[in-house]
Amino acid sequence: MVKVEDAVVARWETQGSRFEVLVDPLAVQAFKDGKPVDLADNLALDQVFKDARKGDKVSDEYLEKVFHTRSVPEIARQILEKGEVQVTTEQRHQLQEAKYRQIVTEIARNAMNPQTGAPHPPARIEAAMREAKVHVDPFRPADQQVQEVLQLLRPLLPIRLDTVRVKIRVRAQDYPKVIGDLKGYGKLSDESWLGDGSWTAILQIPAGVQTELYAKLNARTKGTAETSLVAR
Repeated sequence: MVKVEDAVVARWETQGSRFEVLVDPLAVQAFKDGKPVDLADNLALDQVFKDARKGDKVSDEYLEKVFHTRSVPEIARQILEKGEVQVTTEQRHQLQEAKYRQIVTEIARNAMNPQTGAPHPPARIEAAMREAKVHVDPFRPADQQVQEVLQLLRPLLPIRLDTVRVKIRVRAQDYPKVIGDLKGYGKLSDESWLGDGSWTAILQIPAGVQTELYAKLNARTKGTAETSLVAR
């Protein structure tokens, strides 16, 4: 459980009353991103308050009347869905930085330079975001902010979200070493075994993971894997 001094206040006001819980800020961010979160493990206190800072608790009977449950994690979930989150300046800065890095990773994984077909390194994307003075919302999912960020980056970088198709050929003995990785990177099609015993397929992947894919294949096959981009 998060310490009280490190928690943020999630607040919802309804029917003339205020309800507050103390929650781990990272759990709030994950919850807002739509990720599964066990709120029972991320509450500083197993209590619902009228005013968390003063320690004024809400009675179980009133919680039952408003929320139709006395389960604090369930009530916390409803408060997070319907209410707002109060954070300190330092907490907001930390959460923004975490979301900033998440957006950089999302763009680097899925974007490419349309002029060259090559991915942009994360450092280049982050530098352009800093130059464009991109502001991120720590409590909005990263994928909802990516398009807005791209609009700000396009005057500075040739960039677009895209996928690419890569034709891959590996030796028979290397197939068991790479097939799990390949399925994790994207969608396989046109799989076949050739007359010399080698295996070939086309893999559709986010444009930004090309470099990572080629490095992984080279490591797994000791440089014997063959790859080439396939036109659409």
